[in-house]
Amino acid sequence: MLHLKSIADAAIENNVNSAEELNEASVNGVKISELINDKLAAIGEKIGITKFEKISAPYVASYIHGAYRIGVLVGLDKEAAEAGKDVAMQIAALSPVAVDADSVPADVVAREKGVIMDIMKEDPKMAGKPEEMLSKIAEGKLGAFFKEQTLTAQAFVKDGAKSVGDFLKENGVKVTEFKRVALG
Repeated sequence: MLHLKSIADAAIENNVNSAEELNEASVNGVKISELINDKLAAIGEKIGITKFEKISAPYVASYIHGAYRIGVLVGLDKEAAEAGKDVAMQIAALSPVAVDADSVPADVVAREKGVIMDIMKEDPKMAGKPEEMLSKIAEGKLGAFFKEQTLTAQAFVKDGAKSVGDFLKENGVKVTEFKRVALG
């Protein structure tokens, strides 16, 4: 019988790094893609593995949400099952772009700043303000973006009085990376 654990074990055993490699990996001598096709033929569906995510960390927590439509992996610097699950649930719910402001890709920051600048240039209240002033205002607005879109700065969904960063400190754990995958 094909189980996700069998697929995960095959991925680890074969040092898989992509969906293509996972489709070619074997469980008990049979390619995973063939196992999946055999199981799905009975229900008349054709489904393939198109995305594969992997995290290397001292401890990896996982969470599946929404009728198997969202999956999250969270790499932590040490074992913390309950905290890891809570953080994974946070990621599933609010879909942050990065762990913290320093880990937001430069192209995302540049794009966001460009959007902010374009909006301000269209705003009649900003007309005539020097470019330098607009740039400083944009930097301030970027701070709001980081607060909403980075994991450690977000308000913790289980206790809105603290941030995820505060929750992590209380539990003595750090998030090294995360992956969020959603169907559809």
